[in-house]
Amino acid sequence: MAIKRTNKSNYLIFPGKNPLHYLRSGKFVALSSDWKHLKMPLLCDYELIVVTEGTLYLEYMEIDFTVNAGEYLILPPSKSMREGFKKSYCAFYWVHFTADIEPFPAIIDSDEFPAYQKHGCFIIPQTAPIPRFEKIAIEMKQLQDLERNNYPDMTLDVMTTAIIAMLYGQFTAENTLEKDPLGQKQIYSDIADYIKRNISKNIKIGEIADTFGYSPKYLSHLFSEIHGSSLKQFVISQKMDTACFLLTDSNKSITEIASAVGFSDVHNFSRTFKATIGLTPSNYRNTFAKRLLYHV
Repeated sequence: MAIKRTNKSNYLIFPGKNPLHYLRSGKFVALSSDWKHLKMPLLCDYELIVVTEGTLYLEYMEIDFTVNAGEYLILPPSKSMREGFKKSYCAFYWVHFTADIEPFPAIIDSDEFPAYQKHGCFIIPQTAPIPRFEKIAIEMKQLQDLERNNYPDMTLDVMTTAIIAMLYGQFTAENTLEKDPLGQKQIYSDIADYIKRNISKNIKIGEIADTFGYSPKYLSHLFSEIHGSSLKQFVISQKMDTACFLLTDSNKSITEIASAVGFSDVHNFSRTFKATIGLTPSNYRNTFAKRLLYHV
């Protein structure tokens, strides 16, 4: 009898030049904590799953995957059935697509990278935490809206390709910092984590500097060197990413969302949101109001 594994070290190959081909997408919300994924085939499709709430427990190709909120999982085509192995409440975006990767395998180990990178392929982990989760979740939501508004297949293909490429880009940016001998990745990660933990507060640059033992001027300069934008801009971008996610993925009022990202004045929030995103919060929500919900 085959032994099941819990393994998050596999990597998937995607073509660097050929677009992916969109099939269908949706948003799933479990009705209770007693839900478990049904036994279903995948066959010729890939499936990208982005978990927004709870934990998904899914067995596929004799591997048990535990995917938490803020993480993703990509399932390649196979004759295996995907099936839940544990009950839980969860919610997630999903998209099915195909990829022209012949003659390459779908899954490889990390020691095989060089051989496939020479052929112009890009490689991403099969499952991992998403560095900028809100960005990916927003793109998944917008993909649904494109389908609901009858955009052509080419647009849906390009958007699907962009989502996978964005994941790759986020990991590439993370890896670039990781190779830095001065430990800049750790500084960046610590600051990003601090901002996420305190996203509902009016975060001051001086407070961040005090927390990490730097002067505000030096920390701002250091962060600009690491990230390519100012620390103040980064704080605002993180708040606006969270606001966009809440506008499209929750029923919270705009006042509640403003408070959730550290704005005591909803009018100031709306001005900042429009200056950053290009739409008012209400227009943004209305633009991406449609959702394809599935309760299986």
